[in-house]
Amino acid sequence: MDPVSPLELALHAARALVLADLVAGEVAEADVVSLVEDSVVQRRWWVEQWPDGAEYVAGLVAQDVQDALLERYGRWPLCPVCGTGDPHALDVEPELGPDPHWVCHKVGVKVASVGSLGPATGGMASS
Repeated sequence: MDPVSPLELALHAARALVLADLVAGEVAEADVVSLVEDSVVQRRWWVEQWPDGAEYVAGLVAQDVQDALLERYGRWPLCPVCGTGDPHALDVEPELGPDPHWVCHKVGVKVASVGSLGPATGGMASS
């Protein structure tokens, strides 16, 4: 059996992290999961071109899915920190870097790592 390449490990990890956040937010319907798969396919090509970018894939997939959801359904994930005012989505930081987090820019607070939204939003904890 051949070992799994670092590229595949990064892509599978990114998929799992984003799916965990979607499940925590109770939005992991089949069409939404398809958005994750579409992003993973596109990011596979990107990482093949720039292998050093493998550690950035989770944040990029999260941003891709967030953008696709905004176009089709609305903002996601909604900020669990700000209880008043207009609902707003969290952002991924860094936009291109390792260890991506969901951040509320309105109050300047790091809410959760990508893949760990469950405990921060009162949803299911990722395992």
